[in-house]
This record gives sequence, C-alpha cells and structure tokens, in this order.
Amino acid sequence: MMIYLRLIWSYLKIGLFGFGGGYAMLALIENEIVTPGWITEKMFTDIVAISQMTPGPIGINSATYIGYVAPTQTAGLGSPLWGVLGSLICTIVVVLPSFLLVRYAGHYIARHRDSEVIKGIFAGLRPVVVGLIASAALLLMNADNFGHTSPEVIKSIAIAAVVLGFALFSKIHPIILIVASGLIGWLIF
Repeated sequence: MMIYLRLIWSYLKIGLFGFGGGYAMLALIENEIVTPGWITEKMFTDIVAISQMTPGPIGINSATYIGYVAPTQTAGLGSPLWGVLGSLICTIVVVLPSFLLVRYAGHYIARHRDSEVIKGIFAGLRPVVVGLIASAALLLMNADNFGHTSPEVIKSIAIAAVVLGFALFSKIHPIILIVASGLIGWLIF
C-alpha cells in the first residue's frame, strides 16, 4: 500500500509544479515516474507519443497509465482493481492543485489583471515556459526515439525533418502526418 503514497506524492508534485503545458512538464514527469522504476525510458517516450494522439493532457494521461501500472506490475498487486484504484488516485491528485489554484487564484488574477505586478509575473513566466518546452524537445532526443546505430539515427532525423517541414509549411492535418509517419516508420524500420 506504500506504492499509493509514493504515487500521490509524485503526482502532487507534478500537479503543483508543472506549469506551461504538457511539453513544459515532461522533464518533471519523467523524473517522477522513470527514476523510481515504475516505467522505463522507452515506455516513457511511448507514453508521450500516445498522449499526443489521444485526447487529454500528458500529465493526466501519464497519471492514469502510471497509476494503473505501478501497483499491478511494479508493486506486485496482482488484481487489475488495484490498478484502477491507482489510476483514479493519480488522476485526481494531478488535477487537484490546478483545480484549486484556478478556483481560488483565478478570481484574484482576473480582478487585478491590469496590475503591473501580475503583468510582470506573467512576463517572467513566458520565457521559462519556452525554456521548459525546449528542454522537453532535448529530453525526447534520445536513443529510444532516434535509434542506436547511425543508419537508424539518420532515418529518424529524416522522418522528423520531413514531418516538421510539412507541419510548418503545408496545411496537411496533423492526424494525417501522424498516420503517415507511423506507416513510414513501419515500412522503414
């Protein structure tokens, strides 16, 4: 049962200190769920990929998944019901800080939105969020995503560059790019 307390503590930290959106939170999420050994680095990158194709933010998607996996696979609690309980707990805990912050601080911020202090706080947070998103990009540039040998790396970079080009300079829908990338990856690898 100690696993649930560890999960609550980890996802409480993610909920409290993860701001700027899913990509900005990736380093924090990775540290909290890979370091204790609940999942591997490869599984983490798979969660990120799947979270981008499913509705909902990565924090909630990872909370639901890790809440299920940690009790059933890592802690040895065999019944899937322990996983369902873990999923519910983690999902609620990761959302709770944001819910309370919006509930109580949102009124204050809306009332004082013209305040120079509030404007200064948000002006200071914007570059931090950009830096956190950049760190997420670097975090995902690992051997699990780009391969272990030179040919794999070159192919992976080529796929990433082509998709980036289409995403930036065409009006092709992102879902089509995702499906096409999956098919190309399946054919190449």
